[in-house]
Amino acid sequence: MKKVTHLIAILGACLVVLTTPAIAGESEVTWTNPEKYRDIDEGNRVKSKFKEQVFREFGKHFNKLAAKLPEGQKLMVEVTDLDLAGDVRVGGINEVRIVKSIYFPRMEFNYQVLDSTGSEVQKGSVNLKDMNFMNGTNLRYGNKSFAYERRMLDEWFNKTFTTTLAKN
Repeated sequence: MKKVTHLIAILGACLVVLTTPAIAGESEVTWTNPEKYRDIDEGNRVKSKFKEQVFREFGKHFNKLAAKLPEGQKLMVEVTDLDLAGDVRVGGINEVRIVKSIYFPRMEFNYQVLDSTGSEVQKGSVNLKDMNFMNGTNLRYGNKSFAYERRMLDEWFNKTFTTTLAKN
């Protein structure tokens, strides 16, 4: 009887967790003059298709980060420059992205956090670069594309919004 009561309590707690609505923050990313970015090239792939993938993947990642913000807040990002980890080099008839420590990821953007009324909560200009990107661990990111850049953005977000996230 004790085991059944315990099981019912656990199932009830799980049901509450699963049915509780979670209104997460959201993000909006604007890519300003991407044709002038330092390095947003994949090599042999069609450049426009690769840019679409970059924009989509980074947009998803900013959404994931914004979900950590307090309820009702929105993260607005205007990316002004991007330099992916590695560099594209010609290897025979193919262009290949070579990742070496001298080709570290960089990203410049302006951000703004708005509350549910549209009032500005926080803003800033960011010039990120991770010159030590190959020495950290990327196990958390598995085989995801842009793992170095994701880690760099995560570190910026956690450092920038430490007090905001601690209140949640």
